[in-house]
Amino acid sequence: MASTKHWSQHVSETSDALDLTPGVFAQSDPKKIARSLKRSAEHSDLRKSDPYRSAMSMLTFYINRGGHTLSEVRKRKLERAKDELRALFGKAARHHAGGARRTPTKAAAKRSR
Repeated sequence: MASTKHWSQHVSETSDALDLTPGVFAQSDPKKIARSLKRSAEHSDLRKSDPYRSAMSMLTFYINRGGHTLSEVRKRKLERAKDELRALFGKAARHHAGGARRTPTKAAAKRSR
């Protein structure tokens, strides 16, 4: 049994809820990530909820599992994949923390000097 420290890795490796394309989360295009998750969710016979919820849950799980080890750039791409997934399933867009910032980033502050 996996130690409690690595429970999310154990879930990722042993879960058969969705048959994900290898490397799906490593792709750089949010649209490709979303399309792959949608395809996997729609073809799964083992999922416990509707395809949209299954795909979104898998993406959210991956983002949360990455936690502070995900770069800001990578996290933004994965958050954009959520928006793409919503669009593919015809769901309303939601605002999220990875969207527009109220305060400038360090890079933007340097550029404006």
